[in-house]
Amino acid sequence: MTRVRSETEAAYQADAPTPLAAPESTERLAILGDAPDDVPTERLARLGAGALRVDELLGILGAHGRTDPVARLGRLTAAELRALGIPRRAAERVCSAFELGRRVAQSAAPANTPLRSASAAYRFLQPRIGHLPNEVFVVLLLDIRLRVLREVTVATGTGWACAVHPRDALAPALREGAAAVIFAHNHPSGDPTPSEEDRELTRRLIDASDVLGVRAIDHIVVGGDGFASFRELGLWVQS
Repeated sequence: MTRVRSETEAAYQADAPTPLAAPESTERLAILGDAPDDVPTERLARLGAGALRVDELLGILGAHGRTDPVARLGRLTAAELRALGIPRRAAERVCSAFELGRRVAQSAAPANTPLRSASAAYRFLQPRIGHLPNEVFVVLLLDIRLRVLREVTVATGTGWACAVHPRDALAPALREGAAAVIFAHNHPSGDPTPSEEDRELTRRLIDASDVLGVRAIDHIVVGGDGFASFRELGLWVQS
């Protein structure tokens, strides 16, 4: 169905093409054998936490000798960290530290933040779903100024996929009278490249949105350190 671009849709401007994925952090964790003046805690006191490497920060928390990419550690629960051999207290501290970081990021993009671009949507979504170990599909309900009214989790998978029906994805918008919606889901693998299943689902969501009169703005795939926007990639094709 052909429809005139709405004022709401026009406000959502796609950014310049963004690389699909920044590779997962290659920083590796190791234990130092430095002189006393270069002990991480001493440098923390003198220079601040920003002067320390990731392995030093984790060492201060008690997670010594890890060689895992930090992005992977950030997605693990305390129990999963313990299964890697990290002591219980240290695992709890590391898990808490990552969660605090996510909450700081969430507070920097509160629910009333206008999402006028794909990158703004990613900044809102990444600390909320980017770390989750299972794939989840969410719908952001927006007002006429593209501010988030509510984030609704539509489906949660048991692994790296989840089943989504367009009816379930659009029902919250119809029920609550949202002016527009943004669809989003995460890729626990960290790579936000849309799969063929993602593309097919997006085509169905666009068609259903047109039929039901819901202003669908974009579909964002959230990875570990990057995202993919169907609108930016030229994959947002309406009838």
